[in-house]
Amino acid sequence: MKNIIHSKKIISGHENYKGCEKHTLLSDLSAANNQFEDERPKDSCGVFAVYGYEDAAKMTYFGLYALQHRGQESAGIVTTDGRCTFHHKGMGLVNDVFNESTLETKLKGNTAIGHVRYSTSGSSQLSNAQPFVSHHHGSTIAVAHNGNIVNAHKIREKLELKGSLFQSTMDTEVVAHLMAQNFGLGFEQALCASLKELKGAYSLVLLTEDAIVGARDPNGFRPLCLGKLDSGYVLTSETCALDLVDAEYIRDIEPGELVIINKNGITSLRPHPPAKSSLCIFEFIYFARPDSDIFNHNVYLIRKELGRRLAREMAGIDADFVMPFPDSGNYAAIGFAHESGIPLEFGMIRNHYVGRTFIQPSQSMRDFSAKVKLNPVKDLIKGKKIIIIEDSIIRGTTCRTRIKNLKELGAKEIHMGVSCPPHMHPCPYGIDFSTRGELIAARHSVEEIRRFIGLDTLNYLSIDGLRDASPNDKNGYCMACFNGEYPVPFDKNLSKLIMEC
Repeated sequence: MKNIIHSKKIISGHENYKGCEKHTLLSDLSAANNQFEDERPKDSCGVFAVYGYEDAAKMTYFGLYALQHRGQESAGIVTTDGRCTFHHKGMGLVNDVFNESTLETKLKGNTAIGHVRYSTSGSSQLSNAQPFVSHHHGSTIAVAHNGNIVNAHKIREKLELKGSLFQSTMDTEVVAHLMAQNFGLGFEQALCASLKELKGAYSLVLLTEDAIVGARDPNGFRPLCLGKLDSGYVLTSETCALDLVDAEYIRDIEPGELVIINKNGITSLRPHPPAKSSLCIFEFIYFARPDSDIFNHNVYLIRKELGRRLAREMAGIDADFVMPFPDSGNYAAIGFAHESGIPLEFGMIRNHYVGRTFIQPSQSMRDFSAKVKLNPVKDLIKGKKIIIIEDSIIRGTTCRTRIKNLKELGAKEIHMGVSCPPHMHPCPYGIDFSTRGELIAARHSVEEIRRFIGLDTLNYLSIDGLRDASPNDKNGYCMACFNGEYPVPFDKNLSKLIMEC
């Protein structure tokens, strides 16, 4: 369960908070936000599936390894040999959950699906780890899902009234129950009927004894693509997983498309009426790996273009060099430096060997969690005017600690550019900032945020700049976290429901 900030003393200058007492130092926000150990936004999941490959479990393991950035909370793989299904899942990173013995002896078969998870719906516990496996009428179905089904709680209530017993608190389980309810229609029609009931964001893969299935919601919020691997096929959240397993990219699964892959090849179905495209723009800004192509475009090049646009909007600021906080702002910083002509430096060095630590530092080791990941190059920073490029500011506390550290090292001026607009609205479609209280920009003006972090200037990329940098904007992106324009309606209590899971 995530913490929620409540403070009547803090205002943002926005209309919704008129009447609140002004608190310009933001001290209450600082104290409340210190509850958050890691303020980086989290996506819900990554999915991978392979059909018709002899070493399916091992191939899925490597696919999940490539998708580890999409979820570090739990991992799971389900396989089938055409008669029986086998599954293994656990809490932690992919290489913590699986070993060679498990992959070779426990997970048999030439067909598999896998999942890495960060919870945005359902709590962090083993029963919520995916893929979710169910048995009905002598058949087995496994489901792995990326996104957030905004009407899952309503579907669950309806199914429970009909006698369904749920094993978890995750939204993905409703898909399995809907399939069981529609079982009599036949497999293809059961899939179509079940998907028609879902609202929100989902890119999912399913496994049966003789097939894998891929499906994307009609708005296409989350990515999902199809690849070819020798005589088999692969479905995955990002193309970086195809690269790792030497699979050939074929195409993206289209928004609203359902594909069934079995011995007869690929069957494509369209269970939904056409809908407005609402591709998640934050996939380009932050979530996807820079070496991936998503929504038919390369992430690295788009992040560079975001940096270029930001440099144009920040023209006139004098600085000795531009730097990112690795790795979040790296590629936008490259674009910013190219456009502005200001040299690019790496004033913070990342420790790539930091894992999950269970040894707590002593009280004398102040700000340990920040310092263990990034350490400054002291001689580079002293006496310099610096522009720092970040991809986002969600809560602001980690950023504040890092800026304080740079000032203590003698930085003369510190300016910051953010390669997206301010996050002012919660996301119900599979990102973990599901309440406004978690978002510093929802309650505070840019000037207040600047003072809180301790910057000389703070500049966010404009909405127009983001649109200009985004390819094929006519196809439509979801920018609800920036402008509050939600493409799929949802229960106003959804944030509360998610937070209480």
